[in-house]
Order: sequence, then C-alpha cells, then structure tokens
Amino acid sequence: MNGPDADRHLVLITGLSGGGKSTALHAIEDLGYYCVDNLPAALLPEFATQIKHGAAIYARVALGVDARSPEQDLREIPAWLEGLSGSGIDCRMLFLDADSKAIIKRFSETRRRHPLTSENRALPQAIEREIALLAGLRQRADWVIDTSDTNIHQLRRQVWKCVDAENDSMTIVLESFAFKRGVPQDVDFIFDARILPNPHWVDGLRNFSGLDEPVRKWLDQDESVERMITDVLQFLKTWLPEFRHSQRTYVTVGIGCTGGRHRSVYLVDRLAQGLGQDFGTVLIHHRELQA
Repeated sequence: MNGPDADRHLVLITGLSGGGKSTALHAIEDLGYYCVDNLPAALLPEFATQIKHGAAIYARVALGVDARSPEQDLREIPAWLEGLSGSGIDCRMLFLDADSKAIIKRFSETRRRHPLTSENRALPQAIEREIALLAGLRQRADWVIDTSDTNIHQLRRQVWKCVDAENDSMTIVLESFAFKRGVPQDVDFIFDARILPNPHWVDGLRNFSGLDEPVRKWLDQDESVERMITDVLQFLKTWLPEFRHSQRTYVTVGIGCTGGRHRSVYLVDRLAQGLGQDFGTVLIHHRELQA
C-alpha cells in the first residue's frame, strides 16, 4: 500500500456474543494495537476522523463492535470500511463465530445475559436474531474464526496468526505451561524445565510466581538455570533466522515445568529479554497464570 497512511492499520472485531470477541481484542492489544471495545457502530465515522488526525496514537487500532448497535448502523459498516480503505488506511475485519450449542453452553456457564434476549425472546431465539443481524458482516470479514471447540489460549494464537501474518518481521510467541495440564497445541519448539530446581518446594517461595522478585533471585543463583538459558538462547538464535528466511512469520516456543508457575515463567521472561535484541516482535503468554 502506498501513500502517507501506508503504515496505518485498523482491525474491526465483531461476531456472535459469547464467540470470544473480548479475548480476541486482548490478543490484538498484545500486538501493540490501540483497542476500543463495544464501540457503537454509529460512532465509527466520528472515530475515523480521530484516526486520520491522530497518526501517532492511532497508527494501529482495533475496534470491537457487536449486535447491540441498530441494524441500519450495522449495515453501513462495510461501506464505512471501504471509505476508510480508500483514504489509505489498511482496514480488515475479524469475525468470531461459534455454533449455537457452544454459545448456549457458554452463557449457561457464565450466567450472563445475552444482549438480545428480552421478555419475548429466549436465548436460542436471541442467537438466531444475532446471526441474521451479523450475516452481512460475516460475509464481508477478512478472517472468520470458529471458536466452537477452541479454548482462550488457542484463540489468542489464531488471532495473532491472522492479524500479524503480513508483518514483515517474524513474530515469536514464548509460552509457559504446566506439563501436568497438557502440552499446548501447535507449538513449534518445546523445552522442558522440570530438570531445574523447583521453588515450589521452598516454603517462602511457593505462593509467588516466576515474575516475582524472590523467585527470580532464587533462580538467578543457580548455575544450571543459567546454563539452560544460555543453551536455549543459542539454539533459538541459530534456528529462528532459518524460519524467517523460509518466510515463516509466526513461531511458538513452549517452556514447560510441573506447575507452570515458577521455572517456566521465569525462563520465558529471561528468553524474551535475550531474543528481543535480535528479533522484532516477541510475545509472552503465561498459560497457567492467565487461566
């Protein structure tokens, strides 16, 4: 894309209530986007003016819009996006979908009220109404993610892959996890930190995490921890450039320990510091701390 706004990006996130829009918006925020959730569709033109005049603040923007906006306003969104694209801003739409059974289960578990339910409309009818209202946006969307069988961790990775796929640099995701809760799906490398000393067995450290200073100081003093960090960094710095040369834009590295709270969290943070000097975008995800 050419022109003064060639590096301006806007992602509009919409989809079914309970489909994962909030999780998607938080994932995009991790990529450095300025995020606004539940923006009424009628305010989009006004917000577009702010985007055009606030180049420094709004270079990368993500907006969440849902079916609570009037039907006529929702219908005008595709034309609004086309107009914004015509001004030189890269506009994309992400639609979060899910089957009715999954949506009903999620609302049942959270006991939240669907925004379109009323005295005359039960949950199944509200879902059908929302599907109809958003049909045009789903058809216009650049990316559609079906979250029916997807947990929040998998959804975050799918969103990162969609939104950051056209980034010229390679995005690296460092994820800590607990082996006892299973290995994350679609990771490219896995390193096992269970061989390292475990702060869990130190009474004064058990309730902290690998982000807390007492645990960090305790692990800093262990020579085997430093050896592992050095070895893993050397491995990654050797092979990640090969992935980049093969036009891979997204690589996930998993660091696991027993509980996913101490050693793996500490190692992810240290590795991010080491990789950040040589690679553009390094994202951190602590699965067990964010569960």
